[in-house]
Amino acid sequence: MALSHPSRPVLLALACGLAALPLLGQAQDGTPPAANAAAAAPHDPQMLRGAYLARAGDCVSCHTRPQGAPFAGGLPLATPFGTIISTNITPDPEQGIGTYSQADFTRALREGRARDGRYLYPAMPYTNFSRLNDEDLQALYAYFMKGVQPARQDTPRTELRWPFSMRWLMAGWNLLYLPGQPYAADASRSAEWNRGAYLVQGLGHCSACHTPRGVAGAEKASSEKSGEAFLAGAVIDGWYAQPLRNTAEPGLATWSQQEIVDYLKTGRTGKTAAFGRMAQVVANSTQYMTREDLGAIATYLKSLGDSSAESAAAADSAAAHATAVALRDGKAEQPGALVYLNNCSACHRSDGQGAQRTFPTLARSSTVAAKDPTSLIRLVLQGSAMPHTTEAPSALAMPGFGWRLSDQNVADLLSFVRSSWGNQAAAVTPQQVAKIRSSLPAPAVAPTQKAALR
Repeated sequence: MALSHPSRPVLLALACGLAALPLLGQAQDGTPPAANAAAAAPHDPQMLRGAYLARAGDCVSCHTRPQGAPFAGGLPLATPFGTIISTNITPDPEQGIGTYSQADFTRALREGRARDGRYLYPAMPYTNFSRLNDEDLQALYAYFMKGVQPARQDTPRTELRWPFSMRWLMAGWNLLYLPGQPYAADASRSAEWNRGAYLVQGLGHCSACHTPRGVAGAEKASSEKSGEAFLAGAVIDGWYAQPLRNTAEPGLATWSQQEIVDYLKTGRTGKTAAFGRMAQVVANSTQYMTREDLGAIATYLKSLGDSSAESAAAADSAAAHATAVALRDGKAEQPGALVYLNNCSACHRSDGQGAQRTFPTLARSSTVAAKDPTSLIRLVLQGSAMPHTTEAPSALAMPGFGWRLSDQNVADLLSFVRSSWGNQAAAVTPQQVAKIRSSLPAPAVAPTQKAALR
């Protein structure tokens, strides 16, 4: 079993890559990937493999600011402890990592220590990267030294408030939360499962966004062996990163392995589409993964949780049909039904089925039924766009309705959608909508009560 074959490396970066602090990353959608940023040594197999790994880890999304040089840093990452500025990881000898040896590079990714010994803040997910094997670390080093153009740009320094400005405090944090060992294969599992586990837990750092965190900012679980909190879903960057466990809605129980692969490869399936920060992850990272790697990811994710939940995820088709008939007949007595008819039914249809791979289905949707409605509220207020990918180049977008819907409108609408067509999720309150609206920039401004749509 070779976990580091060129076609079997690493994956699934949920944008922004946080591993120890609950960061609210500010990466911009559409940041250009930089896997071929330089023409140096174009036929070096190790460098090319490193480029693949860098894409898989989505390094570009956090280390490239808008209109900045690829990997030259400068992207502000907002955290509860202050704003962290991503660093320059080009081979520039002054601002970047040009003077790093392989040993320096390995220590940074495995131990969170810079070349001069300074502790790195775990906004760089070294707790995940510590699981990488030596061969992959060598390939990444080859790529960043030979395949990336050196770059310099004016970038502010990270200045956290006291006491978080004292980097030496990270020594104690590392003792508690840094695994310290590369991934060890489970002999009782298949080679594909082990490859998927290596990808998810390592450079892919999926848990950085999809696992809830404790009071110290560390993930509550780091693998399937450390508890059911692993990949159980979490709010990050103003979006709800859904559970990636094979559990009943809103988990992956209703997803087939092929749907998981298609979602990561194209940003959409027959049921749903990537939105928010996940759209950036697909655009910059996962679409470039081989289907073999994505299949390994799907195999691993589908093994988490109770597989018997798939049979429990069936919905009441008679109730779903009754909802569709009522909407077609113009019967909108239920709060939110009229708002749906006036704003949503043209694309998502009266039966909530949408249009395959164009307008996501709302019926029996794991996204709609999510335990936390944060993402749904933000989608209605602000809108979002599907990622542009090679296999699905049409970056279709949903407009935001925050400019025309009041908090009550949005709450009624989402409560209706979350209880229709077989969905069985909790209602949304106007207070939840107001809280999220207040965190968004204009034009997601609540209309006057008089202008609100009933």
